[in-house]
Amino acid sequence: SNGSELGPSFLLAVLPGQGAAQCWLSMALCSAYVLALAGNGAVLLAVRLEPGLHTPMYLFLCMLAAIDLGLATATVPRTLSFYWLGSREMGFGACLLQMFLIHALSAAESAVLLAMALDRYVAVCHPLRHAAVLTNGAAAKIGLLALARGVLFFLPLPLLLLPLPFCGSRVLSHSFCLHQDVMNLACANTTPSVVYGLTAILLVMGLDAVLICLSYVLILRAVLRLAAWRERLKVFSTCIAHICVVLAFYVPLIGLSVVHRFGKDLAPLVHIVMGNVYILVPAVLNPIIYGVRTKQIQRRILSLIHVTG
Repeated sequence: SNGSELGPSFLLAVLPGQGAAQCWLSMALCSAYVLALAGNGAVLLAVRLEPGLHTPMYLFLCMLAAIDLGLATATVPRTLSFYWLGSREMGFGACLLQMFLIHALSAAESAVLLAMALDRYVAVCHPLRHAAVLTNGAAAKIGLLALARGVLFFLPLPLLLLPLPFCGSRVLSHSFCLHQDVMNLACANTTPSVVYGLTAILLVMGLDAVLICLSYVLILRAVLRLAAWRERLKVFSTCIAHICVVLAFYVPLIGLSVVHRFGKDLAPLVHIVMGNVYILVPAVLNPIIYGVRTKQIQRRILSLIHVTG
């Protein structure tokens, strides 16, 4: 295919000669997507209907749920159409749009995770100021700033790729479009795109990760000042769910970066699976983690299931 007026079309990654593997992979993707839709939808509905959850921490959780739904919906339906309908080709404009959505929403999720870490820091280290500093209005403004930062930092990525020629292979490493993957297929100087992409990642996800770690160092120091072990465990247990959510986001992100940097000789299955893990693991695990840790969410979801049943 010669592509569109914007540029060439790309071919999504495929497992050559492995029909059974593709069938199982598509079933796993569909199941994970359904779980992500159900879990995050249930969290949004539970927080909406439970007045006791109308606090900044759970507003941030709703933001995470909405972002995870956006990431999954921007990638999985297109991937499933490839597996089920054989529609492997993806237009240049659609690829750049998908790439922008993935990176911008990932940046927004990283910012929300940082906001949740700061919420835990204020709650543990300055509990008397917590209600005054982190109001629902402040949480809403933080959410808007998180989304705006993601858009501003990652909008230049597709714009830098737009004028580049693609004269060689147009086969992607994943079942969706990522900046580094598309950039590596260009047959021109990609230094500006490489420099900007790396700078954006370090200033957004990298800085957020450092600040999250710093907040937990301060939280740990405050917890260790408590006299009784029971009090320490009780206070620190309020952070366990958030720590698990942070790991569910950053571990797949780091794993995908390592595969891109050092895994050129790995089997296609590794690239495809790691890409889907990066998109779907947070979307599937986040509602489970907070559903297990929060009794109000459990009760509200169970009541909804009972009513609909």
